[in-house]
Amino acid sequence: MRFVLRHFTAILILAALAGWAIFYLPYTPTWAVLRMKQAIDARDGDEAAKYVDFESVVRNAGREMVQKQGGTDPLSSMLGNAAIDLLTKPMAQVAKSAAIQKVDDGAREVQMPGVAVAGSLVLLHRNGDTAATDFTDNKGQRWRIHLARGGDGYWRVTEIEDIEQLLQKLQHNQPMGTP
Repeated sequence: MRFVLRHFTAILILAALAGWAIFYLPYTPTWAVLRMKQAIDARDGDEAAKYVDFESVVRNAGREMVQKQGGTDPLSSMLGNAAIDLLTKPMAQVAKSAAIQKVDDGAREVQMPGVAVAGSLVLLHRNGDTAATDFTDNKGQRWRIHLARGGDGYWRVTEIEDIEQLLQKLQHNQPMGTP
């Protein structure tokens, strides 16, 4: 009892930190990024895929590409958006399967360097149920990543801006003869 009285403030601080870690931290975008990195490091593609909303990423990437290609032409934009809506689900499934396979295989191009993760967390800006980070990694690749809280309360990546640049890099990393 004497110990508790002498260290009451420290015990109170530890209890507050434990409560924060148990009840708040798992529902933050920071936690989602850290858990995704852990899953990738453990080569657990299914777990890593839980932190990405592939349909949203594919839809946003398609709209970004249509916007770059179509410019201000409303007909092209309308047809492009219709095609995106039609192809989002099947393309998301393909992207998810490929991502899971790459993580399971330990592919270098899906690894998340610790410095990049730390940088993304420092620069993470949260606004209600959305969050975004914008940083440049040590290879000069600029990353603008958006996350959103799903209906289940967990955070997932929903958009990667300028994904065309990333896709080109991934395509160049594939061995010859691989589709």
